[in-house]
Amino acid sequence: MTGSEVPRSFRLAYVPGVTPTKWVRIWNERLPDLPLTLVAVSAAEAPDLLRGGGADAGFVRMPIDRTDLSAIPLYTETTVVVVPKDHLVAAVDEVSAEDLADEIVLHPLDDTLDWELRPGRPANARPATTADAVELVAAGVGLLVVPQSLARLHHRRDLTYRPVLDAPESRVALSWPEDKTTELVEDFIGIVRGRTVNSSRGRPTPPQPKRERPDTGGARRKPVAGKSTGKSTGKSSGKSPRGGSGGPKGGRRGKPGRRS
Repeated sequence: MTGSEVPRSFRLAYVPGVTPTKWVRIWNERLPDLPLTLVAVSAAEAPDLLRGGGADAGFVRMPIDRTDLSAIPLYTETTVVVVPKDHLVAAVDEVSAEDLADEIVLHPLDDTLDWELRPGRPANARPATTADAVELVAAGVGLLVVPQSLARLHHRRDLTYRPVLDAPESRVALSWPEDKTTELVEDFIGIVRGRTVNSSRGRPTPPQPKRERPDTGGARRKPVAGKSTGKSTGKSSGKSPRGGSGGPKGGRRGKPGRRS
C-alpha cells in the first residue's frame, strides 16, 4: 500500500448477540496505531453491508447468501426457549420441540434459526424484532425460541430460558468480501483464530541474520597427551577399549531419555 491508500481504521460489523470485546482488545494491543471501528448491524442486513463496503469484515449468523462473500465458521450456539419464570417449562432442565406443541411460539421477523418445522402454535402476528418478542413473552402472550446469546442480550428478571434439545442451532461466522481479502483482514482472521503475533500467516517479520559457524572442516584435532592418535605403534596396552582395565565390562549407561 502507498501512504495515501492506508485506511484510517478497520471497520468490524457485528450482529446482535455477538460480543467482539476480546478480539478488539487484542487488535488494539497488536495494532495500536490503527483504530478498530465497530459497526452494529442486524443479522439480515449484515451481508449487504459487507458487499457494499460498509465494513471490512463482520460477524454474521449462518446461513447467509455466500455470493461474493467468504466466511469462516467460528462457533455454534445452543438454542433455548425464553419463558416467564412461573411457567411450567422453568421447572425442568431442558425441553424438546414436541414439549412446546401446545404453546404459542413467537416468530419474529429477524429470526435466524433455520427451521424445517417450527414448534408450537403460531401467534396471530409476527413481532418485528427479537426485542419485541421478548416483551410479548413477559406479557404472557407466548414463548420465544432463540440462540442463547440473544436470550442473554435481552435478559429480564421476570424471564428465564431452557435449552431446546432438537432445535436447529445458530452458527456464528466471520465474513468479508472475497475480493477484498486485505492484509488487515488477514490480521483479524489471525486474531480470531488465536494465532500469535509471530505466526507464519500473520504479518511478515524481518529476516533474522544467520549466525556464522566456524569452518572446522579442514582442521585436524591435536592429539591429547596420553591418548592414542589412531596410529598403530605395535604395542598393546592390555586395556579394554570400552571399560578400561579396572572398570566394569562395557561401563554403565545412563537411562534413555523420555520420548516426547
